[in-house]
Amino acid sequence: MNTFLDVLTAICLLLGALMSLAAAIGLLRFPDLMSRMHAATKPQVLGLLLMLAAMGLQLRLWVLAPILLVAWLFQLLTVPVSAHMVGRAGYRTKHRRPELLSVDELDEVVAAVIEDASPN
Repeated sequence: MNTFLDVLTAICLLLGALMSLAAAIGLLRFPDLMSRMHAATKPQVLGLLLMLAAMGLQLRLWVLAPILLVAWLFQLLTVPVSAHMVGRAGYRTKHRRPELLSVDELDEVVAAVIEDASPN
């Protein structure tokens, strides 16, 4: 039983490390901010889940399971918020490639806000 849990722990650690590596490569290789945000958020959350699962399997303390679950849930809740804020800041500072967007729903909203804020 211990060997099985050790192997399962190793698999979770390797997959978690690969997901984190994929996120890092995506951050370095993807061409624009929106693509990099995707690479930084999606694989990272799954990688953290696998790492926490490996930690839970290796420590074998059931009292630790809720703490690990809460850590993952906070990550799951905060990553979309941070990605939204980065994307919003990138959009407003023109760090985007409009030719890659199929629909730009924010263009009219941002133009209206800029027009309302002008001193005329």
